[in-house]
Amino acid sequence: MGKTLVISGGTRGIGRAIVERFAREGVDVAFTYNSNRELAQKLAEELEERYSVHVRAYPLNILEPEGYKELFQKVDSDFGRVDFFISNAIISGRPVVGGFGPFMRLKPRGLNNIYTATVLAFVIGAQEAAKRMEKGGGGVIITMSSTGNLVYTPNYAGHGSSKAAVETMVKYAAHELGEKGIRVNAVSGGPIDTDALRAFPNYEEVKAATIARSPLRRMGTPEDLAGACWFLCSDDASWITGQTIVVDGGTSFS
Repeated sequence: MGKTLVISGGTRGIGRAIVERFAREGVDVAFTYNSNRELAQKLAEELEERYSVHVRAYPLNILEPEGYKELFQKVDSDFGRVDFFISNAIISGRPVVGGFGPFMRLKPRGLNNIYTATVLAFVIGAQEAAKRMEKGGGGVIITMSSTGNLVYTPNYAGHGSSKAAVETMVKYAAHELGEKGIRVNAVSGGPIDTDALRAFPNYEEVKAATIARSPLRRMGTPEDLAGACWFLCSDDASWITGQTIVVDGGTSFS
């Protein structure tokens, strides 16, 4: 295909499913990882061998989004072009303390970290990608979102409010980048069956509730979101921009 995807957070869960889907479609892939270099390198080698595409892994701390500038310089050297950019990486653990919890327990540091990883990282990554896309005649930018800004989710106010903010940022970016041939959208997932969700103490409760609420009677999978991303990057979606595509098995209306 001769095109290149840059995606943050590509080693596990939704990110990994997206990386594999695009590689399978013949797209070269540059993905980031937080700390596990061995895992990232192994994945890159496996995908190169399996799909005969160019795959590279780069370290990136999503809480320091200015690092995108150096990252894209490396991508310039290794790939020479950027056609698709997907802002996917999230944070968990200590950085979200004070941001993941009931409203009355929210603290500035945790909230700021979530906003940085969700909104600021999208802005800086998209800016760097757009500079390359403009020179190449256009491209597609996507941010991953979640239905936690549409449906009440316990302890999710910090994340949900940042997802709402990034979806609004998508609309502004779409309006300003459209004349450059760049489309910008968001993919909003309902509860997706990932390792991150399985780590929740009430995982079985969430899973049962999701299956009961969905007309399709199943949990969402990372592949469901990967398929939506691939569609938005295809010519079939050439007149879709500034939108949030909800992939939630119908749960947000149940």
